[in-house]
Amino acid sequence: MVRYIRQGAALAALASLLAACAPAPPSLTSLEVQESPGVVTRDRVLAIAVKNEPRSIAAVSPSGGGVAPSFTVRPFNAYMELVDDRGVGRPYLAEALPQLNTDSWQVFPDGRMETRYRLKTGLTWHDGAPLGADDFVFAWQVYIVPDLGLAGSAPLTQIEEVLAPNARSVVIRWRRAYPGAGILQIGTTNPGLPPLPRHLLEKSFREGSSEALMIHPYWTQDFVGLGPYRLERWELGSFIEAAAFDGHALGKPKVDQIKLVFFADANTALASMRAGAVQMATDNALTWQQGLELKQEWAATNAGTLLRTAGAWRSIATQLRPDVANPRAILDLRVRKALMQALDRQAVNEGVWAREGLMTDTFIASTVEYFPMIDAAIMKYPFDLRASERFMNEAGFTKGPEGFFTSSTDGRFTPELKSLAGGDNDTERTIVAHGWRQAGFDVQEAALPAALGQDGQSRAIFPTMYSYSQNAAEANLVSAFTSASIPKAENRWIGDNRPGWANAEYDRIVDAFNATLDPNERVQQRVQIARLVSEELPSLPMYFQLTPGPFLSSLFRGPVPVTPAVTSGALSWNIHEWEWIR
Repeated sequence: MVRYIRQGAALAALASLLAACAPAPPSLTSLEVQESPGVVTRDRVLAIAVKNEPRSIAAVSPSGGGVAPSFTVRPFNAYMELVDDRGVGRPYLAEALPQLNTDSWQVFPDGRMETRYRLKTGLTWHDGAPLGADDFVFAWQVYIVPDLGLAGSAPLTQIEEVLAPNARSVVIRWRRAYPGAGILQIGTTNPGLPPLPRHLLEKSFREGSSEALMIHPYWTQDFVGLGPYRLERWELGSFIEAAAFDGHALGKPKVDQIKLVFFADANTALASMRAGAVQMATDNALTWQQGLELKQEWAATNAGTLLRTAGAWRSIATQLRPDVANPRAILDLRVRKALMQALDRQAVNEGVWAREGLMTDTFIASTVEYFPMIDAAIMKYPFDLRASERFMNEAGFTKGPEGFFTSSTDGRFTPELKSLAGGDNDTERTIVAHGWRQAGFDVQEAALPAALGQDGQSRAIFPTMYSYSQNAAEANLVSAFTSASIPKAENRWIGDNRPGWANAEYDRIVDAFNATLDPNERVQQRVQIARLVSEELPSLPMYFQLTPGPFLSSLFRGPVPVTPAVTSGALSWNIHEWEWIR
């Protein structure tokens, strides 16, 4: 049984100690043993700083929080495929991946499909129980229970049935043509159809309620997975310790032990990096500016490397639920266009990204080959205060004596700009709000506490605007604006459509896009999708978010840059290959 200890005061004490000793040179971790001068044993811990403690380390969990931060999920989970740093799927648990128009991927005359997988031999769960095809069937049966809040996400919405003809064969029957059937994962926020251990969960699932399954200790202290590392200890509020799994499908990891350390405070994480108490920082444990500081400090000694990951699209969601929106003027497209024209993205680039940001007018990355067609079709809103004021005038607002937009019927327009508290979010929020106030918008700032950062309801029920990041995988962002992705009480507030935007035409196009196999037709559908979002502005686009991934490359090697981060776990996609170099 994994130790699950409820204490967190040790982290505060560690912070004080680290701050006092920084910037000491990298030191040995607690499990290193110095046998003789210049010789260090390999039985040591790779400590990695992450910002948020996950609710669960399962690939998918019915916890109400959706999927945990990508880095903390990857070490413990395995899938049919492993998506690498180029976005290419490789066989993982499966011997091979389905190929269209072969026996492994058939399209039938009525539009339905069937894909087939054969599992590798000798695969086991972390507890030694064999992995079987029936674990995938069982997982599908769990995921489609409406009360668990997972059934509305792809690819589950497209799957008609999952079968296990024998212990190593998995057959997926699709309701219709689905282009994502070859690689079930969609970026890092939708891992497809990860298996569940039937031998551990089936009794609770068959005999208990949905609530009973949700609180099963499997999702936390008793987690058993298939990934390169098995859970050994989870100390709430502090860290997770894990050991290399001998039975991993791709071989035992080269680093024997890892430790994920939670740092709500970026300054404490920075001190830990400088002191050598952690050898890597990811999942927004540090701000971009702090990452640049480390890069400069390491330049003379080559002690470390700063990796850049642009795996998230950053935008400002506008509240479009009529029963929630306050002020209600945000429901007026002209007001949203006015805000967009007064959004000084260059100031954000300078203030947050030191002019190295990837600013954008759309959620489709400029690196794709068809981007010129997207770029020609979308509406663009350059920084233009005259155009902004014109839109507000058309919406019935004029500037009052104090320089803020006011309506004779609604009074002063006083929107709220909220974002998750801490680090770059605070800097960005201040810059954006200041610019809008200068333009005549009486913007009020609000910070969502870090403790609520994974609470779906808190992230969805904001009065006016909410600045947030979404996984940059195309399929994820396309589905994020569909009506089915609106988080609400009925689906336990799971869904990425935080604006609550419902557009029938958009839903129709996405529905067709998700069933189209022809590559050229899919490009035309992408153009329509991007155009609609740019015209209706459910979210105000800003940039592709850079996440710093500094690590002590003088001590270990393996991490590679991932842009965009559409892999299995972003920087941790190949964690089983990392190794100590001294």
